[in-house]
Amino acid sequence: MNKNKILAACVLSGALMAAPAAHAESYIQGFSNKVSQGLANIAFGFVEIPKNIINISSEQNIFVGMSWGLLRGVGHTVGRTLVGTAELVTSPIPTKEFAAPAYVWDRFSEDSRYFGLHYPGYWTTYGPLDDGE
Repeated sequence: MNKNKILAACVLSGALMAAPAAHAESYIQGFSNKVSQGLANIAFGFVEIPKNIINISSEQNIFVGMSWGLLRGVGHTVGRTLVGTAELVTSPIPTKEFAAPAYVWDRFSEDSRYFGLHYPGYWTTYGPLDDGE
């Protein structure tokens, strides 16, 4: 009887000690992902300019790509840099990703979306449009 109580206590304490470790590991992983996404979006937000020029040129023509693509690229550069700053500042707080795709070089033919918003008529149809998952 005494051995059963000791065994039960060991199993229960082992289970209780494993649960917080798994939660802390996922928190640290989420924190490091947000920090890396924030730093990458701040540092490489300017890649939105050639990305939009290429995507709009492929969808329309080179003249529209060089004009409208340049304007949209500058807008997305500012947006991605601000979102990167917000991700870096709020990295200790677990939230969903602010930008989809998370990095500018992920799914390059897809337009950037922020906070999960889709604006009909604004996004290009060149490339897949999903929820970033």
